[in-house]
Amino acid sequence: MTVNRLRPRRSCLAVPGSNPRFLEKAQGLPADQVFLDLEDACAPLAKPEARHTIVKFLNEGDWTGKTRVVRVNDWTTEWTYRDVVTVVEGAGPNLDCIMLPKVQNAEQVVALDLLLTQIEKTMGFEVGRIGIEAQIENAQGLNHVNEIAAASPRIETIVFGPADFMASINMKSLVVGEQPPGYPADAYHYILMKILMAARAHDLQAIDGPYLQIRNVDGFREVAGRAAALGFDGKWVLHPGQVDAANEVFSPSQEDYDHAELILDAYEHYTSEAGGRKGSAMLGDEMIDEASRKMALVVAGKGRAAGLRRTSTFEIPEA
Repeated sequence: MTVNRLRPRRSCLAVPGSNPRFLEKAQGLPADQVFLDLEDACAPLAKPEARHTIVKFLNEGDWTGKTRVVRVNDWTTEWTYRDVVTVVEGAGPNLDCIMLPKVQNAEQVVALDLLLTQIEKTMGFEVGRIGIEAQIENAQGLNHVNEIAAASPRIETIVFGPADFMASINMKSLVVGEQPPGYPADAYHYILMKILMAARAHDLQAIDGPYLQIRNVDGFREVAGRAAALGFDGKWVLHPGQVDAANEVFSPSQEDYDHAELILDAYEHYTSEAGGRKGSAMLGDEMIDEASRKMALVVAGKGRAAGLRRTSTFEIPEA
């Protein structure tokens, strides 16, 4: 298996697969990932034609620098298998992942894995290259999220789908992504943390779902900031105006990135023969050790993926 679980996914742009104008525009936006949607963004009567539209744009469009994903319909519908067969047979070499919505158990992921493998073998594609993104959208899916995360080596991300989830548990709110009235704490904290723990336990990325008030960029930043603070890797964006905000929120600041790189350099020096083979040392007024290195690796990795460049260098202290 050769899936890439480390692709940048700060901003995951949803694009209706039935709208050629949006598909054309999406290619020029600075989103890390674009997913062409055959599910909720496509009316039932438009789905069959949208499959072929997506194949055309995947094969002929310029998606340079973007992770290319197609969201198919969920297994409880009549459309799923034809979505997968048409899209993967038609554009498999130009596709990175299939997103499966409303995943409720590990068996649904296994079924998609098997179908992808059959198509790849039939078409002569590299077996296992196309990844899977599993979307959690109801209570049953959340209860089984750990098994879902372990269901296939193709899985790259676990994605939270807040709208269907809110409906499935009868949450008292009609504003997707906002807190329900009458609850004084964060109503999504348990859900997000459970998804995050399952993802991290299996070395997967965790992606937060959409914020539907698309013109309220400040509100988007606030909600995205909560997910980023927990450790999520990115968030869905539904409008071009949300892309830059997502990229900023899920990237480290220049100061934090520089500091992380300094910690890595300093730790490498102090644990070496030349640096005294120390298990811990001082970097300015801060003590650093192996735990510091692990934390710095996360921040430095996100900074590098975001294209940040260092503005400071580690200088070996004089003896």
